[in-house]
Amino acid sequence: MLLYEHPLSSYAQKVKIALREKGLVFDKETPGAIGTGRAAGPFAAASPRNEVPALIDGAARIFDSTIILEYLEDKYPTPHLLPADPVMRAEARMIEEVCDTLYEAINWGLSEIRWFKRAEGAKAEEMKATAARQTAEVQAWLTGKLGTNDFFNGDSFGWADASVAPYVNRSFHYGMGTPDGSPLARWLGRIRERPSVAETFKEFEAAAGNMGDAAERVASGQIRREYRDHRLEWMMKSGGVQIVLDGLEKNTIRFTWPL
Repeated sequence: MLLYEHPLSSYAQKVKIALREKGLVFDKETPGAIGTGRAAGPFAAASPRNEVPALIDGAARIFDSTIILEYLEDKYPTPHLLPADPVMRAEARMIEEVCDTLYEAINWGLSEIRWFKRAEGAKAEEMKATAARQTAEVQAWLTGKLGTNDFFNGDSFGWADASVAPYVNRSFHYGMGTPDGSPLARWLGRIRERPSVAETFKEFEAAAGNMGDAAERVASGQIRREYRDHRLEWMMKSGGVQIVLDGLEKNTIRFTWPL
């Protein structure tokens, strides 16, 4: 089993946590042309959108993190990550959807500013303040979903927790976490003790520490950041209209396949 991934990708982190929770042995590889939209070879064949994660399992070639999780749950049902109760299963999937779209877009937008320097000075501070307000709204919603449970999946760690983990962890990494002792902070502390999560977060932190030249790599044309769906919406509604226009003019942004 081979997982094409990048340690900073929240989508890939979700899949790695699931694989590790299920005790599955897998190799992982970061595609050489990731971030350019011009990948080739087995990765491009498995993921026509040139996006990670993509999973190779025997003859299976699967892209999209949610579809990969569904595949793993179908083929390797023990231990199960989705709850047995239909209502709780729906809750887990709705939590995942919010995190994979709305929450991901906020974190991604922050990375465009912090790591890739799409905005600086007053504009950067304005957009970071907007992201902080939006993050607090999503975290409040998640806190309500967690309620008095130890896990988003209920009594045990599962699908919903794996789906929330990368996004909340990145918020805390960016200094936008909830206060110490808050339900979300306590939940994060609990899941960080799980080997599957600890290993995945360790890989994230190592990769984040190597992002010092990210802005230069974009400016030089080595990578072109993918602006799509909720990410593009976030930029347009959060003060980044000119960022999008500049990126189009300089050819430092791209959109997803088919082009």
